[in-house]
Amino acid sequence: MTKLSVNINKMATLRNARGGNMPNIIKAARDIEGFGAQGITVHPRPDERHILYQDAYDLKEVVTTEYNIEGNPIEKFTKMVLEIKPTQVTLVPDAVDAITSNAGWDTVTHKDYLSEIITEFKRNGIRTSIFVDPEIAMIEGAVATGTDRIELYTEAFAEEYAKGNEAAVQPYAACAQRAHELGLGVNAGHDLSLDNIRFFKENVPHLLEVSIGHALICEAIYQGLDNVVKQYLQKLA
Repeated sequence: MTKLSVNINKMATLRNARGGNMPNIIKAARDIEGFGAQGITVHPRPDERHILYQDAYDLKEVVTTEYNIEGNPIEKFTKMVLEIKPTQVTLVPDAVDAITSNAGWDTVTHKDYLSEIITEFKRNGIRTSIFVDPEIAMIEGAVATGTDRIELYTEAFAEEYAKGNEAAVQPYAACAQRAHELGLGVNAGHDLSLDNIRFFKENVPHLLEVSIGHALICEAIYQGLDNVVKQYLQKLA
């Protein structure tokens, strides 16, 4: 089955809005793993408006499944990842003031930059993934960086699928197939939800892992976290 990694950023956003430690991020991660999720994802940003850098360190001590840290590899982020040594680091080219991730890497233009960073992470035993748009050229460019995986940026699919355009999945299927042919693992994330995850999984081959945060946490407000995690696992089976 495709693995589910739950992004807990939005839980940290809720905590930070009031101060204190409610909801407790450590307990949330433990509970989510207990409900069956196969990974925990965090995406610390420079302004620490949701996940704090300290959260990332603290979670290292409790996550027993796969631990995925996402972010733009600025100096502070890179230092943190090398110290924590998570299962996977996902490189995302988000601007400092970005509300959320909104584009993948140009793996051709930034080949040398990405290659240098990826080499260092892999030297330290950390699996690497690059956040990319569903374009064959970007998949082929990713191979040259030495990355282990790519993560397909799925916002465009989610928007079109909600309008009834099932053909929007085709570029993702083609990119996943090409990545597999080139020896890259395939992850995906951004705006995947209970409404679209089964269709995406059934139509995109070789899908190893999805990272889902915003939709999952929103759905859990109405349906309960345990219930929602289990629904995702059923749809990804």
